Parts: sequence; structure tokens; C-alpha cells
Amino acid sequence: MLGSAMISVLLFEGCALFGLWLYFAILESSAWQGTVGKKVLGLRVTDLDGNRISFGRATGRFFAKLVSNFTFMIGYIMAGFTAKKQALHDMIAGCLVTKSV
Repeated sequence: MLGSAMISVLLFEGCALFGLWLYFAILESSAWQGTVGKKVLGLRVTDLDGNRISFGRATGRFFAKLVSNFTFMIGYIMAGFTAKKQALHDMIAGCLVTKSV
């Protein structure tokens, strides 16, 4: 009984992670250059030269967020103190979040 519950939880978590990865990676590498929330706020995800990022780089950025999470969110807080306003996962992936023009 406990084993099947654990399998169900792991399956759910795996599907959720898969869905989140696709959502972020597809939208951030698309012409929108960001998720729906970033679009509403007028933000876009670019590489260090201001170009649209590839699906691979967007995937790297998504999974690098795990590192930001595992540092007790310090990886996100870093964005307030770095010269280019990059969070740890942006530095790892070589990305910037900029204001749309």
C-alpha cells in the first residue's frame, strides 16, 4: 500500500517537473522570450548579447534554478547585488532578464 502511494507521488512529481520544464523552456526560447508572467511585466530572457536564447540554454536555465533553490534561495537574492542583476541560475546559463523595449 505504501509502495504504491510512493510511486503515485513520484509519478505526479515527475509529470509536474516535465510540464514545468516544457513551459519555461519553450516560452523562454520562443519569440516571446519569456513566460506569460514575464510578458505581462515587460521582461524578456536573453543571452549575454541580448539575443533570443535557444531551447537548450532555456533548458539549462530551468534546471540551474534547482541550484538557486538548493542555496536556500540565495541564488535568487543574488540578482539584487550583481552588476548585471543576474540570479545564480542566469549566471550558470549565461542569460539575462531584461526590460522589453
